[in-house]
Amino acid sequence: MIETTLLALGLVLIVEGLVYALAPSIVERMLEALRDVPQEARRTLGLLALISGLLLVWAAKLLGA
Repeated sequence: MIETTLLALGLVLIVEGLVYALAPSIVERMLEALRDVPQEARRTLGLLALISGLLLVWAAKLLGA
């Protein structure tokens, strides 16, 4: 279990790092655009992302990861 958690965390950090390293100006524009999104909508999107991530991890575990 800990191996899967570390793998997932590492993959997230790689993707996040690539975004900030390759396109920092796009990140700034996205953050500015997020300010215009109501807090409740951001919360809903966050919960949907959380649930999607959990489902993906669950599916990966079922497939033998």
